Amino acid sequence: MPFNDLFAGSAISGTGMSAERLRMEVIANNIANANTTRSANGGPYRRQDVVFEELLGAAAGPFGGPDLRGVVAVERVEDPTELPRVHQPGHPDADAEGFVRMPNVQLPIEMVNLLTATRAYEANLRAAQTFRQMNEQALVLLRS
Repeated sequence: MPFNDLFAGSAISGTGMSAERLRMEVIANNIANANTTRSANGGPYRRQDVVFEELLGAAAGPFGGPDLRGVVAVERVEDPTELPRVHQPGHPDADAEGFVRMPNVQLPIEMVNLLTATRAYEANLRAAQTFRQMNEQALVLLRS
């Protein structure tokens, strides 16, 4: 087993934690802009999501399958769903009929996504901690 493959499990957990951390940041940004009717591009804020992709090594895996190296966030995408119209005649961004286009952020969905991202981050963290504990036990056995 090459020395670089010795810590592959820890590296895979690291890529998962990094990707999930970015996902949590994007979700937090969505929640923070849930009522933003003027964004930098002029219109209401559009919900964003993160697209993940698997990292594959150049060689075949140990059992002939793909050589999995983790996950990476490849891009942020905007949610193309329609922006809801809310009747708020006193709002500064209201049209002539008193309707305002609001962001397509739904807080319950964002909270569920945040919870799943947190759980995925914790699972990767737990896997990395278990890997470290196994290595420490192996070193103790080698010393005795």
